[in-house]
Amino acid sequence: MTETFLELKDIYKSFGGVQALKGVDLTIRSGEIHCLAGENGSGKSTLIKVISGAHDPSKGEIFIEGQKVSHLSPIQAIEHGIQVIYQDFAIFPNLTVAENIAMNRAVSTGAKMMDWNCARKLALEAMEQIGARMDPDILVENLSVANRQMVAICRTIINDAKLLILDEPTAALTSKEVQKLYTILRCLRDKGIAVMIVDHKLGEVFEIADRLTILRNGEKISTGLIQEYDRKRFVKDLTGRDISESAYVPRTSASEVFRVENLSRKGAFENVSFHIKKGDVLGITGLLDSGRGQIGDALFGIHPAQSGEIFLHGKPIKIRSTADAVKNRIAYVPEDRLTQGLFLDRSIQDNTIAASIKKYFIRGRLDEKIMFQDTKEWIKKIGCVAPSPDPAIRTLSGGNAQKIVIAKWLNTKPALLILNGPTVGVDIGAKYDIHQMLHKLAEQGIGIIVISDDLPELIQNCNSIIIMKNGRIAGTVESSKINETELAEMLSSQ
Repeated sequence: MTETFLELKDIYKSFGGVQALKGVDLTIRSGEIHCLAGENGSGKSTLIKVISGAHDPSKGEIFIEGQKVSHLSPIQAIEHGIQVIYQDFAIFPNLTVAENIAMNRAVSTGAKMMDWNCARKLALEAMEQIGARMDPDILVENLSVANRQMVAICRTIINDAKLLILDEPTAALTSKEVQKLYTILRCLRDKGIAVMIVDHKLGEVFEIADRLTILRNGEKISTGLIQEYDRKRFVKDLTGRDISESAYVPRTSASEVFRVENLSRKGAFENVSFHIKKGDVLGITGLLDSGRGQIGDALFGIHPAQSGEIFLHGKPIKIRSTADAVKNRIAYVPEDRLTQGLFLDRSIQDNTIAASIKKYFIRGRLDEKIMFQDTKEWIKKIGCVAPSPDPAIRTLSGGNAQKIVIAKWLNTKPALLILNGPTVGVDIGAKYDIHQMLHKLAEQGIGIIVISDDLPELIQNCNSIIIMKNGRIAGTVESSKINETELAEMLSSQ
C-alpha cells in the first residue's frame, strides 16, 4: 500500500473573522499525482500556504510521514521535502539556468560564493532526470514560460523534494508544453515523489490526476480516486450546481451584423474575410503567432489594418484608432485583463463606467447617483459576486473581475463585442456564466467574436470557427460538424 506522506486533519484558518478553511481534511500519498480543485475563493491557496508553512492554521493537526508537526514554518516545510512552485515560479530572471537551479542548495549550505562548476553539474544532473534540454549558461529571462517552469522543477529535485506542489501549472503553457509537463510529473510520481496540482480545468484534471480533492467555500466537498468521478459529478462538486455542457445552437437569421473583406496588416495577417449574422458567435483560433490575436487588435484599432474593408450593419466604416472603434460601437475584451482591461486599484464602479463616462456628465458634472445605480444593476445582471460597487477590483476573483470587464463594454451598448481569451484563468462556474451571457447577447443581435485556443470552449460556444495559420485563414468549420480531436488535428496539420 502506498505510504501517506502528508495528512491534514480538521484544518481551520480565519482572517479577520472570515473563515477561509472550515475543517478541511487532506491526505497526500507518496508516488501519486493528487489534484486539488476548487473555484476561485474556495480556499485552495490558503491550504497550500498552510502546507508550506506560510500560514499557521487556526485549528487542526498536520502530520508529515506519520509525525505530528506543530507550528510548521516555511524552512521546516522545505526541510521535510515540501516544495511549492507558484505561478511566477520564484526564479531570478537575471541569473543563469544553472545559478537558479543551484541557488537554494548554495543558500542552505551557507556558501558565500557560487561555485559555477558545481552549479552547472547540479543543473545538468537535474535536467537529465526530467528530460529537460536547456543551456545551463543562458539567462532565465531569455527562456520560454515552459522552460522557466522546468528550471523551477529542477530546483526542487536537487533539494530532495518529497512533495511537489504546483499552483495552476498549465496557465501559460501551450498544449504541447502541457503534455511535456505531464510526462515529467508522471516520471517524478514513478520515482515515489508526491505531486499535488492545483487546478480546476476539467480536461486536465481527468488526464493527469490519480486522486482528486474538491474544495468549495473553504470546505472539503469530496475526495477519491479519479475513476470515481465523471464530468457531471466533478462540476457539481466544484460549483454546487448542475451545469449543462450542451453546444450553442444559434437562432438563424439573415440579418448581417458585421463583415470584413480582405483585411490585411503586413507581418500580422493577410486577406482575412468573414461575416457575422444575428445570433452568430464566431470563433477564431490558431497556434501562437498565427495572427488570431492581431485580428482583434486591428478591429479595435490598437494596430489597425492597412487594407481591406469593414462593414457594420451593411455600412462601410473606418477603424484607424481605438477612438474610431468605440465611436462605431465596437468593444474589445483583451486577453490580459489585469494590465489591459482593468484599473485594479479603482472601484468596481470606476471600472464599470470607464468606457462610457461621457454619458454620466449632466450639466458639466458627473452624476454619482446614476453611476452607482447603473453599476449595481450590472453587478446583478452579470452575476458578479460583490457586496457593492465600492470595493477595488483587485479584491475580486478572476471570474468576477472578467465579468466586470465585459460589463464595462456592455455599458457602451456595443454592436460588436470581441473577446480575446474570454475565460483564461476563470473557474468553471464563472466560465459557464460568461458563455451563457455571450449566447444571449448574440441572440439580441450583438455580433460576438471569441478569439481563443481553448478548443472545447470554441466548439461548445461558437457556431463557426475560423482557423488561422501564418496570418491567413486556413479553414472555416461549423462547430456542430467537428469534435475537439479533429479540430486539434487541423490546427497541427495546417
